[in-house]
Amino acid sequence: MIRRQLMTCALGMALSMAPLGTLLAWESDVEALEQRWEEVTTQLPQDQRGDALGELAERAEWLVSAHPGEAVPLIWHGIIEASHARERGGFGALGSARSARDSLEAAIEIDPQGGNGSAYVTLGALYDRVPGRPLGFGNSETAERMFERALAIRPEGIDVNFYYAAFLEEEGRLDEALAHAKRAVDGQARASREVSDEALRRDARVLLARLSR
Repeated sequence: MIRRQLMTCALGMALSMAPLGTLLAWESDVEALEQRWEEVTTQLPQDQRGDALGELAERAEWLVSAHPGEAVPLIWHGIIEASHARERGGFGALGSARSARDSLEAAIEIDPQGGNGSAYVTLGALYDRVPGRPLGFGNSETAERMFERALAIRPEGIDVNFYYAAFLEEEGRLDEALAHAKRAVDGQARASREVSDEALRRDARVLLARLSR
C-alpha cells in the first residue's frame, strides 16, 4: 500500500562585499544536491538508494554548516534526510526522520513560505509516516496542517496533492482523497523537479484508479 508517503540570492554593495564566486558556488552546490537526489530517487535500484542518500545527506549537512541562516540548504537537507528515512525503514529510520524534521522546521523559521511549500509537503509526509509517541513524533493532525499550508502556497502541486490524497485515503476520507488524487494527476510539474514530479504523477494515477473503483 502506498504509505502516507528550494532560491533567492541578493547581492549587496558594501565596503566589504562577499565574493561573487562564493555565492555562485552556493547556488551550484544546491543545484548539484537537487540533481543527485532526483537521480538517486528515480533511477537507482532500490537496494542502492539507502547508501547513496546517506552520502548525499552528509553533503547537505556540510552545505548547511557552510551557509548558516540560509533556508534553502536546510530544506534540501530535510528532503534528503526524509528520503533516507523512507529507504532505511524500521527503527534505524527515526534518526534520519528527526534530522529531516529539525532542518525543515528551522528553514520555515527563516522562510515562512517553506521554499514554495516544499518544506511543508515533506513535513506533512514525515508527521504522517513516522510512528507516534513514545517511539516517534508522528501526528495525523500536524500532518494535515502541514499539507494544508503547502496547498495554500501551491494548490496545483503534484507532490502536495499526491501525498495529501494518500494521507486522506489512510484516514478513510475517500471522497477527499479522490479529489486530491485527480488534482495530482492534472497538476503542473516543476521545471526544477520534473523527473520526480512525473514519477509522482504516475503514482497518483495508480492511486486514482484504486479510489475510483
